[in-house]
Amino acid sequence: MAKSAIIYTTSTCVYCGPVKEFLKQKNVEYEEVNLDAEPQRRQELLAATGQMAVPVTIITKDDGSKDVTVGMNLSKLAAAVA
Repeated sequence: MAKSAIIYTTSTCVYCGPVKEFLKQKNVEYEEVNLDAEPQRRQELLAATGQMAVPVTIITKDDGSKDVTVGMNLSKLAAAVA
């Protein structure tokens, strides 16, 4: 089960909304980091993925492991939050 989640977004990202809605439907609480509003946090995204694409969802599980999903890959997210 997911312990926590962070989703990196931008204001113009068309895929970010569906990913946030998916997490809500799965009852996963998340922190949204809008990189337009918080550009100083772009380095976190780059360190986690090596790229600047959004959405990026980082799920931290109860055991402390992390699952990083780049883009709107709902099947990967479903497995991460299961």
